[in-house]
Amino acid sequence: MVSHNPRFIHIDSLAAAKKEIQAVGSDPKSIPIMAPKAITRVIRLENVVLQDAIIIKQDMLSLGGEVAIPKDAFELKQRSADILVMGTVTQLRELVKKLTRHYPRIKAVAAELSILFKTIS
Repeated sequence: MVSHNPRFIHIDSLAAAKKEIQAVGSDPKSIPIMAPKAITRVIRLENVVLQDAIIIKQDMLSLGGEVAIPKDAFELKQRSADILVMGTVTQLRELVKKLTRHYPRIKAVAAELSILFKTIS
């Protein structure tokens, strides 16, 4: 029987993702498309209005990502809370596009995320 040697590899940057994708012989034209899908990031957002957190969660779920919100968020017992946004770089970039379609408070979150994404190399 042939062993396929399954193992986890650590990819923490777009450069590393591009290198690994290239190493398996993928079409060079596909590398910029696939590389952002190979990197998962978790972003902590602080003091998010709970109504906004619910919208952010719904938008991210529609992209295949996830957002951790407080367990009682739907009861709106508090005004704001910290949340965790989890997804691939591609999903996170798509989230920003979706968030810019909402009202100004959520557009402000999108603008902050856009600035953060400039640090991903």
